[in-house]
Amino acid sequence: MRTVDGRTGGGQLVRTAVAMSAVTGDPILMENVRGARDQPGLRAQHVAAVETVASLADATTAGVEIGSEEFRFDPGGVTGGEVEQSIGTAGSVTLVFDAVLPLATRLDETATVTVAGGTDVKWAPPFDYFRSVKLPTVDSLGIGATVTLHRRGFYPAGGGEATLAVEPASMTPLEFDDRSDLESIVVHSVASTTLESASVADRQADAAVESLDALTAVPITTDISYVEAADKGSAIVIASRFESSIGGFTALGEPGKPSEAVAKTATNRFQTFLSTDAAVDAHLADQLVPLLALAGGRIRIPRVTNHVETHLSLVRAFGFPVRIERLDGGEARLVAEVPGDQGTMP
Repeated sequence: MRTVDGRTGGGQLVRTAVAMSAVTGDPILMENVRGARDQPGLRAQHVAAVETVASLADATTAGVEIGSEEFRFDPGGVTGGEVEQSIGTAGSVTLVFDAVLPLATRLDETATVTVAGGTDVKWAPPFDYFRSVKLPTVDSLGIGATVTLHRRGFYPAGGGEATLAVEPASMTPLEFDDRSDLESIVVHSVASTTLESASVADRQADAAVESLDALTAVPITTDISYVEAADKGSAIVIASRFESSIGGFTALGEPGKPSEAVAKTATNRFQTFLSTDAAVDAHLADQLVPLLALAGGRIRIPRVTNHVETHLSLVRAFGFPVRIERLDGGEARLVAEVPGDQGTMP
């Protein structure tokens, strides 16, 4: 049994630890879960992610409950099938889905996972980022996955629901070393129907397009919607398609923050990314670490965040020697040997 220390990271380490355990077949004891956080231990969305992966991997668990600072996960075979999970809070649906994607490389049959919780909440990829940036990226690696939105869920009420279907897959190495030219942009802007009278989603999109027009001459399209939700909320996602990769730049509405300011947050993030030579945005870089470990390849990233550092430490604990090559201007390249090459991963 591998012992994994979760002290230096958050929920990402929990999700990746159980995903890598399921894929490698190595049982784990995770200690000091989220030990450095103000509220250490498992929260509802982490419990949901562990239980979801356990269902798909025929795993036995111990200590998987809210507040637990230590748990065990002993996987069987990754079979797939249908799973329904309710987080019970506005915890992120898309982060639960993130824990499922690496299992594609071991599935015997399609995994269909329906999760209720928050779809557009802080500290997590908004739903349109997951659908329009993350899934097209993993599709380019050979992972066939589709997501269906049933209801939006904003903080604090949650109440959203979505279904992810993942097919058994054989991955190709990641080659995100050069994004090449920007080809097009889609601005996804969504708000609850309670904000429609204030034209929140329209104003977010209009302000974003105005800023983006000043930055680039590529085609820009908008996807504007108002949705029934249990609570007020809005989100904007700028999905930028380059020749060789996709980037996503997001912001969430907040009480008292004008729609135009929400859009400005997202466009500023896009503009900062354009000033680099990175192939993927900083958040996607972190999310791709488990897939890089499993398939090998390289990713040029805009900066090495604490999330990336701790995530790399976790996959190394499973014996995957992913390394960092430091580049000029604070940028970096993540590199892992392709399975089958000399110095391969386990």
